[in-house]
Amino acid sequence: MANHRTPIEWREVTPAHLHALLDGLRGKVTDEEYRELTALVETVISLADLLARKNISITRLRKVIFGAATEKTREVLAHAGDGPERTGARGDDASSQQTGQAGGATASRPRQPGHGRHGAASYPGARAITIAHPTLKHGDPCPACAGGKVYVQGEPKVLLRFAGQAPIGATVYSLERLRCHLCGLLFRAPVPDGVGKDKYEVTTGAMIAQLKYGSGVPFHRLAQLQATIGIPLPPSTQWEIVAGVATRIAPVLPELIRQAAQGDVLYNDDTGMTVLSLLRRTRDARADRTPGEPSAARDVSPDRTGIFTSGIVATRDGQRIALYFTGRRHAGENLATVLAHRAPDLGPPIQMCDALSRNVPETFDTILANCLCHARRTVVDVAPDFPPESRYVLETLRDVYACDATAREQRLSREARLALHQQHSRPLMDALHAWCERQLGEHLVEPNSGLGEAIKYFLKHWTKLTRFLDVAGAPLDSNLVERALKKAILHRKGALFYKTENGARVGDLFMSAIHTCELNGINAFAYLVELQRHADALKEAPDAWLPWTYRETLHKIAVAPAA
Repeated sequence: MANHRTPIEWREVTPAHLHALLDGLRGKVTDEEYRELTALVETVISLADLLARKNISITRLRKVIFGAATEKTREVLAHAGDGPERTGARGDDASSQQTGQAGGATASRPRQPGHGRHGAASYPGARAITIAHPTLKHGDPCPACAGGKVYVQGEPKVLLRFAGQAPIGATVYSLERLRCHLCGLLFRAPVPDGVGKDKYEVTTGAMIAQLKYGSGVPFHRLAQLQATIGIPLPPSTQWEIVAGVATRIAPVLPELIRQAAQGDVLYNDDTGMTVLSLLRRTRDARADRTPGEPSAARDVSPDRTGIFTSGIVATRDGQRIALYFTGRRHAGENLATVLAHRAPDLGPPIQMCDALSRNVPETFDTILANCLCHARRTVVDVAPDFPPESRYVLETLRDVYACDATAREQRLSREARLALHQQHSRPLMDALHAWCERQLGEHLVEPNSGLGEAIKYFLKHWTKLTRFLDVAGAPLDSNLVERALKKAILHRKGALFYKTENGARVGDLFMSAIHTCELNGINAFAYLVELQRHADALKEAPDAWLPWTYRETLHKIAVAPAA
C-alpha cells in the first residue's frame, strides 16, 4: 500500500539551536544514534548554507543529497534499499522462464583486449606525411656488410605528434610593391599559388558551423577564444559566414527530408526552444487582437505560445537521417510534413515516440510504438517507496533488454529478432501484464499512489509499448531521437536562444547535416567543406551529395577527365 506521510511543519531554526538540541540528547540515546543525528544536523546546516549563498543549482543539490543520477537497475534497487540485483529468481509472480543466451546480460562481460590507447589508424583526419630514407631505397646494397641488399621491412615506423592551433587560423600575406620613380608604374609581388580570392576559405564556415551547431560553442565564446589567441573573429562576422554557407548548401536539406520520408522506422520527439522573434510576434499579436476575435489561421498564432525544436530520426537499410525543425509546430506536425514526401507505394512506417498525443501525426497513418524507457522511468521514480514491486518490474525489463542486446550483437535480421523476442520476451511481458492487472484488480496497490500511476501507465499503453513483440523491426525505445535532441539542448544551454526564425532555420540545417554524418560515421567537417566547393553540382543533383554518396561522387569527378 502507499506510504502516507503527515504534512511537514516548517520552522526556522539556527545552527546554534540545532547544536543545543543535540547536546540535550547526549546520554539519552546510544553513541551510534548520536553520531547519526549529528551527521543529519550537519548535513541540514551545510545544505542551508549552500542555498543561502545561492551558489548551487538544483542539479548540484540533487547530486549532493542523492548522489549522481543513474537509472541502471542495480543502482536503482540499491538506492531503494532492496538489496543487490538478482540474477536468477524473479519473485513469486515472476515467470520461471529462463532466457538462456538472451538473458545473459547480467554476467560480467569479458575485458576487451588491448591497452586502450588509440593507434595511428584512429586519426583519419590527421595530416599524413611519408618520409623516405635519405640515402637508401629498395634494392640498394647494404652499407654495413656490402654484400647484401636492403628491402622494405613490413610496415613503416609510425610517429604521432600533436600540435595546438586556433579553431580558426589566419595568414597575413604582405605583397611587396615597387614603383618606378620615372614612369610611376607599380610592380606588386604575385599572390602565392593556392591562395584564393575569398577572404574566408570554405573551411572557415565549416569549422564555425561544426563548433556552433555540432558542439554547442556559441558565437560569443568562440569570439573570446579567437581574440585571446590574436585572431579576432567577432560574433557578427561568424554569423555572416555561416549564413552564407547555409545558402550554398541549402539544397541538401530537402533531399534529406525526402530520403527520411522513405524510412522504415521514424523516431520523433521535441524539446523546448526560444526564438526571440516568435516571442515578440506573439506578444504584438496579442496586443493587437480584439477580445473574441479568432486567431489567424497561420503557423504562429496568439493561441499557440510554445516554441519547440522537433527531432526526427529515420532509419532504413542501415542508414540514419536526423532532422531538426524549430518553431511553433509540435513533433507530430513536423513528422506529417516529412511523411508528405513518402512514396505512395510504401506502407505506413513504424513510428517510435513517447505517449504524448502531440507526437502523433493527424494526417498520416503510422504503426505507432511507444517508448519502453519512458514507462520504465515511472517505476524508477517510485522505487524507493516500493522496493519489492519495483524490483520485479525493473528486472523483467532488464531481461527484455538483454534479449534485444543479443539480437543486436548477433546482427539478426528484423524477422529473426522478432522471433527471438517472441520466444524469450513475450513470456516475460505477459507475466508482467498479468502482475500489473492483479496489483490493481485485487487492490494490492493504491491506484492513486506513485506505483499505481506507473502501473496504469503500463496498462493504458500496453499494446504500443509491446509493439516489438508483433511487428518486425519495431524498436524498444526512443533513445535514438532523445540522443539526437541533445544537439538542440546543447545549443540552448550555450547560446540560450535563436534571435530570429532565419537563425533557427540555419541552425536546423546545420544540425541535420552534422548529426546525420555522425550517425553514419562520416566526417561532418569534411562533408560541409565539399558541399561548399561543389555548391553548383549540389543544386543540380542533391541526391548525389548525401553523406553516404558524396565521396563516390567526388571519385567520379576526379576520374572523369582521365576517362
